[in-house]
Amino acid sequence: MTHSSYAPLIGVPACVREYDGKSFHTVGDKYVRAISLATGGLPVMLPSLGELIDIPQAVARLDGLLVTGSPSNVHPDHYGVAPTPEAEPHDIARDATTLPLIREAVRQGLPLFAICRGMQELNVAFGGTLHARVHEMPEKFDHRQPRHDDPDVQYGPRHPAHLVKDGLLESLLGESEITINSLHWQAVDRLGEGLSLEALAHDDTVEAIKVDGARDFALGVQWHPEYKVMENPQSVKLFEAFGKAARTRALARAAGSLQALSA
Repeated sequence: MTHSSYAPLIGVPACVREYDGKSFHTVGDKYVRAISLATGGLPVMLPSLGELIDIPQAVARLDGLLVTGSPSNVHPDHYGVAPTPEAEPHDIARDATTLPLIREAVRQGLPLFAICRGMQELNVAFGGTLHARVHEMPEKFDHRQPRHDDPDVQYGPRHPAHLVKDGLLESLLGESEITINSLHWQAVDRLGEGLSLEALAHDDTVEAIKVDGARDFALGVQWHPEYKVMENPQSVKLFEAFGKAARTRALARAAGSLQALSA
């Protein structure tokens, strides 16, 4: 078989949105497009059905997991804080799916790339906590999406992020500081168990984390490298690293399947 025969299957958990009084499972185009363009993988939407999904089986059938950003926030119940309007809107169905999915992905060594809300979910999945509204903290600057109709402005460069010396990001990107976009109001407060810092903004807002001792690629970033991914060399490097890990798993799964068929 050719190399292209092993296009990795990349799972993308859905958000649950209401339209005209009905529920829909949705995934943003920019995420699935980035997977196709920058990893060579096949994006597969995972509906947010919570306990209706056999999470271990789903993880075993995938080659990678991309946990996306979203307009919604992780429900504060998951990190021991009383719900308040400041932490809304929520997506309880997504929480019920992504949190166990992330933990199982790490347990099975599935390559994991978590973006924006996804990074916050990664932190909460391992016992971490979140700040609800970073822009209201006096020591922080405003990390929210710029008030502009042009997506190129919304997702444009906003501020520097310092990469941890000798960390995964510095190794992947070959730089100690990069300029990132910023479209969030929640942020990591206390790091979850077994996670470590990979990047900080100049106001000490957490911009990237990784899973310590992960069996494969397991990284979360607070910014949005998926937006027009092929126009940003740093974003390309991130998705290529994730895609390489997923393709390696796809090849291993294919070899295992062929061996089982020939046994």
